[in-house]
Amino acid sequence: MITTDYVPGTPCWVDLGAPDVAATAGFYRTVFGWEFESYGAEAGDYGAFKAGGKTVGAIGPLTEQGARSAWTIYFQTPDADAAAQAVEKAGGSVRAAPFDVMGEGRMAQFTDPQGGQFAVWQPGSTKGLEAVDDTGSLSWTELYTPNAAGAKAFYGSVFGWSTQDMPLPGGNEGTYVILTPAGQPPERMFGGLMEMPSEYLTLAGGKAYWHPVFNTADCDATVARVTANGGSVQMGPEDAEGVGRMAVCLDPNGADFVLLTPEPTPGS
Repeated sequence: MITTDYVPGTPCWVDLGAPDVAATAGFYRTVFGWEFESYGAEAGDYGAFKAGGKTVGAIGPLTEQGARSAWTIYFQTPDADAAAQAVEKAGGSVRAAPFDVMGEGRMAQFTDPQGGQFAVWQPGSTKGLEAVDDTGSLSWTELYTPNAAGAKAFYGSVFGWSTQDMPLPGGNEGTYVILTPAGQPPERMFGGLMEMPSEYLTLAGGKAYWHPVFNTADCDATVARVTANGGSVQMGPEDAEGVGRMAVCLDPNGADFVLLTPEPTPGS
């Protein structure tokens, strides 16, 4: 599970690059009830998504030429510069070299060898998201990749993640790889990766990509709000045995995210 006790290698932040920040924030307000709080003119239209007064994500304008609108997942690191060196040594590339963010922390953005984009956050005064693993917040992260073995080797080298292969739920063919931070117990697992043929990775032109999974109390009702407000559904809603009810969605700009209503735990 994702917690706000951020240890190295865990997801600690998620933000969205959008062509129209105000309109896109309005979409997520309708879908999740999130409020947008600007960080001010010096932040260049970047600001936080808030739920119950706590930061659950962020949004800003697209800054890279030709970039698609997408969510970026940030992983905690004690040293962003060392992470950049590790990424390059493992065959990845640095899209944005480490830089300081107004005293809040230090960040860098990378691309893995299969094209998957991600970022790191070296905490300063901001440790990370203020609410996770609850309704309307980040509860899981997921990588679709054309090369699972390559992805495991790369991220293992950069972050030291441990991995565990398991069959896909519901009798589906394939393997799902569970990701856990280095030195942490299994209950600290925070995400997974799954190998998919390039022809199924059309959102990123056949390359790997990460996406966030947001917890929702009612997957079907949330999907209805997505489609009623200009978004669309790639898959679901459907039940995944041992996981819950889920759907893969796109916002009006084509940024993908997953909705999950977790399966009730025994006795709940």
